This record gives sequence, C-alpha cells and structure tokens, in this order.
Amino acid sequence: MRTTRIGSGAGFSGDRVEPAEDLLRRGSLGDLVLECLGERTVALAQQRRLADPSLGYEKRLPARFSRLLPLALAGGVRVITNMGAANPLAAGRVTRDLLDSRGLGGRVAVVTGDDVLDRVDLDAPAWETGRPLRSHGEIVSANAYLGADALLPALDADVVITGRVADPSLFVAPLAERLGWDLDDVPRIAAGTLVGHLLECAGQLTGGYFADPGYQDVPDLANLGFPYADVSPDGTAALGKLPDTGGLLSRATVREQLLYEITDPAAYRTPDVVLDVRDVTVSENIRVAGARGKPRPDHLKVSVGYRAGSKVEAEISYVGPNAARRGALAAEIVTTRLAGVPLRAEVLGGETDCRLRVAAISHDPTLLDRVGDEVESLYTNGPAGGGGVRVHIAEVIGIASTLIPRAAVKPAVTFLEAPDAAA
Repeated sequence: MRTTRIGSGAGFSGDRVEPAEDLLRRGSLGDLVLECLGERTVALAQQRRLADPSLGYEKRLPARFSRLLPLALAGGVRVITNMGAANPLAAGRVTRDLLDSRGLGGRVAVVTGDDVLDRVDLDAPAWETGRPLRSHGEIVSANAYLGADALLPALDADVVITGRVADPSLFVAPLAERLGWDLDDVPRIAAGTLVGHLLECAGQLTGGYFADPGYQDVPDLANLGFPYADVSPDGTAALGKLPDTGGLLSRATVREQLLYEITDPAAYRTPDVVLDVRDVTVSENIRVAGARGKPRPDHLKVSVGYRAGSKVEAEISYVGPNAARRGALAAEIVTTRLAGVPLRAEVLGGETDCRLRVAAISHDPTLLDRVGDEVESLYTNGPAGGGGVRVHIAEVIGIASTLIPRAAVKPAVTFLEAPDAAA
C-alpha cells in the first residue's frame, strides 16, 4: 500500500535545527514541516513589523534555511513552514534571495490572505474576556487561521511559506496532495489532522515535554530526535524517529501529545475538520488510527493583536546567609511603597541565592519608570547585599481571539523563482 512520509522539523520558533537536518539526511521524507508560530510569537512578529515594515517574519528563518534548504533541495524534500509569521511575502523574498545566493535555484510559494484586519468585526466579543475587541485598545493586527485549502495551490513549489495557518493544516495539505484526498472527505481529513496534531510540536512527541527524571525517564535528551509519520491512503499512520537519536517515542508520549491543547476531545475545532479523538487508538508499534470528525466549520478563528501597554521587569539579587529572607523583605518594601499599583513581586531561588523580580504592565510610562526606580533604590535603601539590578521596559502586544466567516477570508499564493545557476 502506497504511503507518504512526512517529518516534523520544528515545534516552535526557538527549536533546534540539528534534528531537522538529520531528518533531511536520513529520513527519506517527502515533506518536512516546520511549525514555528504560536500566539506569543505572532505578537513578537507584529512588534517587529510595526517597528520596521520590512520585518515581521521569523527572525531565525535565514539561519535555519541556510542549513536546511541545501539538504532539502538535494534530496527532493518539500519544505513547508509558517515562518512567514506577520510578513510572509518578506520571508518569501528572503528565501528566494538565499537560494539565489547559493546558486541552488528553486521555487518559493508564499501563502497570504490570513491578514483580515480590514474585515474583522471589532464589535465582536473576544473569547478571552467577552468584551468587544475594540475595547481592548488600539487594534494593530488580525490574522485568520487558514486551512489546508489555502495551501493546496502552493504545493507546486520547493518551499512553501505561510503566515497564520492552523498547525495541523500545515501537515494536512501535503498529505492530501500526495495521497489524493478530497478536502471534503471528512474521515481522511480527520485522520490527517490527527497526524498533524501529533507531529506539530516536534520534540514534544519524542519525549521532550514528557521527561520528568525519576518518574518519566527519557534517554539521551541532549540528542533528541524529531518524529515522522508514514501515512497510508486510509489515514492510518505509523509514527517513528530515526535510529541512533535520543528521546522516546511510546504509547505514553503519543497519548500525552494527543490531548495537548484540545479543549474538547469530541470537538477540536480546526479550519479543515471538527476533530473527534475519543476513539483514537495507539498500538504498541506506535500506529495511530480511529480519528473521526465533522465537516469543517463555516467560521475561522482569528488572532487579534492590540496595544496592551508596556511591561516593566525589574530585578535584584541577594546571596549568602539569610538571602531568602532579605529577598522577601525587599519584596515587602517595594509592594508597600507601590501600594495600589497592580504588580507582581516574587522571590526566585533558594535560601542562599535568590532574586527578587517585580513586574507590571501599564499604559503610563511614568508608573513603569517608578517601578524600576523603586527596585533600583534597594541598592542602599533595602536589605543588605542587593546587587545585579536589571530594569527592562518593552511594549506589549496583547492577543485576543474571535471568529470570522470563512467567506470573508481570501487566501492567495505568490510564486517567487530563484534562477538555477546551472541553467
């Protein structure tokens, strides 16, 4: 029975690159997916784009692609990623130029259309608060979670770069294309979504997030290998990792990842299907099956960014005998002097080496400066032996969620060609 092998090359923006290189060298993959975009990384990307319109893509993209793309093109492996973040077209141009500079040639497809700032209903309630979106502050971004249908037209490329796409959809699209699935075939798309959900966090599936020494031991975490799946036309999948790599792939690690981020196991909402995982089975040889689902929803989730003020983080350290009590006294002094200011003060560390951290968020820069000044004043006005003060203030982009009608979202694909040096 014909199968296709799809690998996970990243589970978040700060992931290691070596396991992805290993998969490209030894994995016999058809596709490698790098899932690098979460709500926090969207907010950071929006900050970079607001400061410089030429930025906003994943900042590690050039370094990561300079190592991965020569291997991928040499091995005929298609690379799919959401490292476009808040500026996919800029990411596409950077990728094309990188291929050109290496004389590699290749075709880059950029998927856009997730930016719905001009269409989202700002009077709609945010899921998190129930309040209208506009009441949260200045809205600076709104990105819909695109599905596999947006990616399918882009798959005639060597590299596919997207912005905000639902994590499992990055896997569903290439699986559907290679296995001939119709996106309206609910059982198969549910199966593909299950595979995508399991692979999307890379090392989490192979023991990274599972490891708990003495309770859940995982071997050789320093050389953690990332997972792949051999997927059959009926949607069943055999999960694996490369030999001679660290980590653990077991029924337990798979079942833990299965429930990750799923609020309702009977109705996990994605752009491609409403997934039901209650009957999913994981065999001893790590084959997964049993996903069910309902047809894709008529609305897409939207991640909305707004200016939430700025955050100050101020810290001071205490070491030596009685350090923890001195740190606690320092926290008491700051909270007393800043009574009425919403802040968090916590002492981190042990009895002889600890650090006071004070944090607050506000739209008032004077208040933020005051918090930093109070911590710095502890040098001579607080407990003995304080040192190593650090004060950092940065803007905060808050994230809220809502829905938008699918019909209001118009995905598009732009192809960028890097000339082949041998042509």
